[in-house]
Formats: sequence, structure tokens, C-alpha cells
Amino acid sequence: MTDLNKRTLLLGLTATGLVSALTSGLPAAAQNSKNQFGGLITPPNFNAADKARIKKATEYLQALATGQGRFEQTDYKGRRTTGNWYIARPGKMRFEYDPPYSLLIVSDGKNVNMWDPRLQSFDSYPLSETPLSLFLARQIRLDQGVVVTAVSSNAQGFILKARDRRKSVEGNITLGFSQSGDGSVGLREWTITDAQNRATTVRLTSFTRDSGLNPSLFVLNKPQTKK
Repeated sequence: MTDLNKRTLLLGLTATGLVSALTSGLPAAAQNSKNQFGGLITPPNFNAADKARIKKATEYLQALATGQGRFEQTDYKGRRTTGNWYIARPGKMRFEYDPPYSLLIVSDGKNVNMWDPRLQSFDSYPLSETPLSLFLARQIRLDQGVVVTAVSSNAQGFILKARDRRKSVEGNITLGFSQSGDGSVGLREWTITDAQNRATTVRLTSFTRDSGLNPSLFVLNKPQTKK
């Protein structure tokens, strides 16, 4: 796998258009570009229905504890990858990509570490600088570091569009939620769009709550490579 492809895979999980210079290969100078809002972003004045959707999304993310499931990721070129995912809030998440990529991405509560066995490469990013921090924070807030800029509804439920409130970098994250007849919601997918308008979507195809996850799932140290 080329480094570009590895970055593309990482984009949907840990790299972000919100901090795009880390992971999408953009020049560091792009971090100083102006966005359409300019400076500190002030969210729109949402109507009562949209405020209720934001509240439901926040409550759902806050209530996420431990569990596991399957995911499907599609990059901006339409390339599809699949794998297993695990979560143990706050702070911890694991993604295991199926062969031939076989990437491991693990958040241990402080850092998001990635191991690529094909390239024998190990990378680490602060959790706070990735979209995963939106899901894994002890206290979920959609009105501080990340701010919701748009809310829309669809046949499956509703969509929240958010971006980094403090950065002047183009890019955003879109969260898709399902909503059943009784009003209960669930996170269905998220899409990261970078500064070059390239979108990577991660769709959660299954999720089972499981309080018996092995703590070792959320530990990934740099493997010893053979010389």
C-alpha cells in the first residue's frame, strides 16, 4: 500500500479535514487559509426541531459505552474497505481492517496509533487532533471545539454537519443518524471532507453492545520489526 493510500484509509477514522495538514498530505501553510466563516465560527440559530435533533445526537453519543461491530469505508475514489470496530468510552476505540490492508488503528485514550503490517510502519496522533475525539470525549459537546453548522433530515433520520470552531482550515465532518418511529436514534455513518473537497465515508454496518471487551484490544504499541 502506498503512503497516499494509507493516508486515505486513515482519513475516515483519524485524519481530518479539520486538522488536514496532519493526514491528507496538504502543505502546512494550508492551516492558515481563511474559511467561509472567518475566525471563530458562530453556529446558526437552529429551529426547535433541529435543536431537538442535536440534543438527541448528543445524548446518544454520550450514552455509548462498550460494544463492537463491522464497518465499511469508502474513499473519494470509490474504493471500499471493510473491517471490525470496537469501542469503550471514554477514550478508547479500535478498527481492524480486513485483508489485504490489515491495518490496525487504536485509540488508547490519549493517542491514536496505527500499524501497517505491509509497510511495517507505525504512526501516532494525539486523540484530541482527530475526529474520534468527537465520539470518545468523556463529555460530549457539539458546541465547543467542534460546532454544528447545519442540520438536515432524510428518510433514514437526520444529518449533522460540523467543523472545528477554532481552526481556519477548510473541511468538515458529517454525522448520519438513523431514527426509529419511537424517536430513538443511532449513529449510522460519518463522512470526513478535507480541504480539497475529498470525502471519505465510514458506515457502521453493525453494532452490538458488549461490556466484556478485553482491555488489550485498546493497546497498540510499536511492534518490534525484524532487521
